[in-house]
Amino acid sequence: MKTYNKNNFFKHTFCEFTQIDDFDLPKKTVYVSKSNSMYFYTDEGVYRKSNHWGRVANCRWKLIANKNYKNQNTVTAFAKWDDFYPINSSEKNFYIDVNFDKKTVVIRPKKEKEVLYLFSLSEAQKRSKQIMHLFKNDKWAKYFENDIEILRVKIISDFINSNLALSEIKRRFK
Repeated sequence: MKTYNKNNFFKHTFCEFTQIDDFDLPKKTVYVSKSNSMYFYTDEGVYRKSNHWGRVANCRWKLIANKNYKNQNTVTAFAKWDDFYPINSSEKNFYIDVNFDKKTVVIRPKKEKEVLYLFSLSEAQKRSKQIMHLFKNDKWAKYFENDIEILRVKIISDFINSNLALSEIKRRFK
């Protein structure tokens, strides 16, 4: 596993930053990017003050915000160096978290102790799109005899816990 620090965290990485409300960046010790985002480095990680999150240059940086956050607001957030993951196409560092009640899909970085089926970021993104299609569209289910909600849970659960193609999984339930 690659080790990240202030010299390489901004090169093709995925990270979830957590919003911090009670931290002011020291004025003299920050790095300011071309887009006016400010960075303060510590031994544990990096503070970032910015009004844009998500796709940041060649990175995917997600903001875990408090409930008062509004898009495009400038906020300060923190991430530990261990929270950065490479987003290259070969490393499998991500799992897919599905909430069947809310019909949501979230790509999450692997955790040390969890035993989950892992994907590369690009594969997880492709599968997330396919899962959202299963949630939004019912036409695919007209050829099945089972209840659509039960079928969705079974198909999606198999899909996020294997490397099988969605079409192959669907065939198993016909």
